Amino acid sequence: MSIRHLFLIGALLGTAHPWASAADTPAAPTTGPATGPAAASTALSLAQALQAARQNPDVMAAQRAAEAAKADIQTADRAPAPTLSAGVSSIDLQNGVGSGSFWTQKRLDKSLGLDWTWERGNKRALRTEVAERSARAAQADGTDMAVMQQIGAQNAFYDLLAAQQRLQTVQAIAQSAQQLADTAARRLKAGDLSAQETARTRIEAERARADVHSAQLEHQQAAQALSIWTGQKPPVGGWTAQGAWPVANTNVSNSAAQAEAAIDALVEQRPDVLAARERVAAAQAALQAAQALKSADPSIGASMDHYPGTSTRLLALRISLPLNGWQRFDGEIGRALAQEQQSLDLLQKTRLQARSELMALMQGWQASAGRLKIYDEQIVPQATQVAAQAELAYNKGGMTLTDLLDARRTLKTTQLEALAVRSEHAKALGTWQLRSASTTTP
Repeated sequence: MSIRHLFLIGALLGTAHPWASAADTPAAPTTGPATGPAAASTALSLAQALQAARQNPDVMAAQRAAEAAKADIQTADRAPAPTLSAGVSSIDLQNGVGSGSFWTQKRLDKSLGLDWTWERGNKRALRTEVAERSARAAQADGTDMAVMQQIGAQNAFYDLLAAQQRLQTVQAIAQSAQQLADTAARRLKAGDLSAQETARTRIEAERARADVHSAQLEHQQAAQALSIWTGQKPPVGGWTAQGAWPVANTNVSNSAAQAEAAIDALVEQRPDVLAARERVAAAQAALQAAQALKSADPSIGASMDHYPGTSTRLLALRISLPLNGWQRFDGEIGRALAQEQQSLDLLQKTRLQARSELMALMQGWQASAGRLKIYDEQIVPQATQVAAQAELAYNKGGMTLTDLLDARRTLKTTQLEALAVRSEHAKALGTWQLRSASTTTP
């Protein structure tokens, strides 16, 4: 069967060319070699990949860190524990302590006391606020980690889909090249074709077979890369990416203009910016807590004494106050000041990076949509038409084999380029959507 016959079959099926059909439709399971039985593959959708990415080890580790930070709030929101003390004093080593019961008759001053530290300067509330702000920052970090993992899984999914369709395309090309080589061999036997042209068709067929092996390797590597982002081991038969390429939005410019107008609001709602803001608030509360150290915390206590022969109910009251001095905590305050400035600098840097990333994502989506539209509406149809005309002309003897092979190579290159553009557009659009959606998460 020649390419012209394949064109006719493709036209009957509603497609312009079998190679174009392989690049535009969802791929069938093609994970194994062309020879030998292959294990059944498992269908995988984009939604399933994103769901798995939200539960991969990196996201779970970030959630555990957020839970640990939340537990720190309970640790911080505690007053100093009271101290229970017991002692024996007034032990007369010269005259002895006398005879009788240790508890009621011996001349020993037995005491039982309780002491408690009174925190001043609102230290407990400030300490708790630092922990709360840090917990919110950790929670925002977890949200940002989930978004980044979903972006990575989405890109890996589209890489798998592209590798899958690339494999189908080169398999169709290899089949067509082999058919052309078989036809040339028959024509050589009939004396209708030279040995040199027959050898050229055989070389093209072997090159196409080699491309199939390369495409199979790329498909396997894409599946392994997706497993890293999803945190799941690929099944025995591999994955079959199920889904269609997103269509280029014809109103990209209007949507981009609206997004650019709200870019500042999107920046402020991003989880990484939220985390940076919470760390600034935590650093400011930590500074106030360091300044509160100047307020000395007195210890207040009382004890009950039992001294036979004198009294069995003696009450002692005490208070102690640390003599810190005004400059004792200058180091802590200086460090807190530096950390506050550092958090402000990091917040500014995070805002700039977030705005730059959102602008780049929006512009990349817009540019890729424009490129995809050109390939879909102009480049691919023209390359398909040129290849069809070349095949028809060659079969009628109006074109040389060199021109036919050039037309085939042009069509192959164009289809693979179009597939790469579709993948690029899908990644850019999906990343923009995930990042825009993440800004609405508190």
